[in-house]
Amino acid sequence: MRFGIDRLLEDATLRAPLKGRRVALLAHPASVTAEGVHSLDALAALDDIHLSAAFGPQHGLRGDKQDNMVESPDFRDPAHGIPVYSLYGAVRRPTAAMMDGFDVLLVDLQDLGCRIYTFITTLRYVLEEAARHGKAVWVLDRPNPVGRPVEGSILEPGWESFVGAGPLPMRHGLTLGELGHWFVARLGLEVDYQVVAMAGWEPERAPGYGWPLGARAWINPSPNAPNLWMARCYAGTVMLEGTTLSEGRGTTRPLEGFGAPDLDAERLVATMRGLAPDWLRGCRLRTCWFEPTFHKHAGRLCAGVQIQVEDGAYDHAAFRPWRLQALAFKALRKLDPDYPLWRDFPYEYEYDRLAIDLINGGGDLRLWVDDAAAEPGDLEAWAGPDEAAWLAEREAVLLYR
Repeated sequence: MRFGIDRLLEDATLRAPLKGRRVALLAHPASVTAEGVHSLDALAALDDIHLSAAFGPQHGLRGDKQDNMVESPDFRDPAHGIPVYSLYGAVRRPTAAMMDGFDVLLVDLQDLGCRIYTFITTLRYVLEEAARHGKAVWVLDRPNPVGRPVEGSILEPGWESFVGAGPLPMRHGLTLGELGHWFVARLGLEVDYQVVAMAGWEPERAPGYGWPLGARAWINPSPNAPNLWMARCYAGTVMLEGTTLSEGRGTTRPLEGFGAPDLDAERLVATMRGLAPDWLRGCRLRTCWFEPTFHKHAGRLCAGVQIQVEDGAYDHAAFRPWRLQALAFKALRKLDPDYPLWRDFPYEYEYDRLAIDLINGGGDLRLWVDDAAAEPGDLEAWAGPDEAAWLAEREAVLLYR
């Protein structure tokens, strides 16, 4: 299979509309060609592309920033002499001065297929600004590494934020190029938007189910996205950012599980199995111990649970990470009703709303966890219809069937 960047580099006819126009690139460390060359360098080497600027999303063009809410500065690229603007620094949206520096913006970002991942929001913002300033946006499409499955409730009106770009479920099952089409239609944008589609993407093909295992190397799109297994778990484990439980930051396997110094992991897993065994299908839960070197519970031994999705236990169609992680919260609340689970702190520059609610696009999940009378069927009653509605809505923008 070929990614969008590779097709653009190989086919001069695809590049022909860019001739004589100033081109900018929005990219991060995983923006590489099949040969492992960064897209900025590969495009700069072409005689028929005039690169005039570059942009970096959260964590930076070079992926230099480790944690959330750590901003990147603007700078001038030392190799190519062009300005590199940060869209996670002084601004989140490109300014008029930034927009004035190009005619076409190429977007080459590896996404993780989860609403919370902020590259989605950055795509929305650049599309909106392109519509305002009469610029073109081309997405050089890449795989959704977790494929087509859909899971989670849809973000509620009024809960839009930098980690919630619009009424999407937690796991949306679209590529970035398809998401761009959805934003254009949903927001009614009048913008010159195009997708350089992938060739040969087969999201239902084993063993990758979205990611071409064995054909393309995994490169971290952000510092704590080290492998495909993290990506598979992320639609659930990202919720840990809104809790006092460690999500494994400061370990070699971040966002593949959770833990805390005062957690009884064996008892927790047993309680989860008793509450909703079907929500644990498609993976293996391994109780373990870990000691984060930084972030939550740094330097303290944590009892934890690793969600294993890299061997024969993985069932792509059955695995539901959002439900699994929600069930872990529910089980913990059942074991210890007074456990200080929800973390109250500034999250992505939101100071007056709980992080767990921002992450979920509303307070329903937290309320379900905290309600001692609420059962797994109650969550299904409000999440299931959202998922069905999204499956129907996204049909209009699917590029790969």
